[in-house]
Amino acid sequence: MAINFDTALGIHPQALALREKRGELLAANLANADTPGYKARDLDFKSVLKQNMQLAQPMERTQANHLSIQRSLQSHVMYSNPMQASLDGNTVEANVEQAKYAENAVQYQASLQFVGGHFSELMMALRGQ
Repeated sequence: MAINFDTALGIHPQALALREKRGELLAANLANADTPGYKARDLDFKSVLKQNMQLAQPMERTQANHLSIQRSLQSHVMYSNPMQASLDGNTVEANVEQAKYAENAVQYQASLQFVGGHFSELMMALRGQ
């Protein structure tokens, strides 16, 4: 009996890849908090994940270390509207971005734990326990 990791792991591999990309966007926002004219960006995580699940296609690998999520993400990357406008045109609000980054990190850890749990269950099944 073959093990299909796409069905065994559920949506968590896709969620991990999307959380990673969102973390990159949020980190870029924080790194450019003092850059004049920089526009803060974020990823609409729920809509991207929903779209990937509706297509029922696992994310494709174009190279051994890369996931091809760039094409599907470009339409879901949004610019943030600041609560308080900056005189230099920068829309990054450091406290808001830090909170988003921390929330994303916690959710990334949760997905990692789910994947680890699924692998543990598979290992137990293979051992016959």
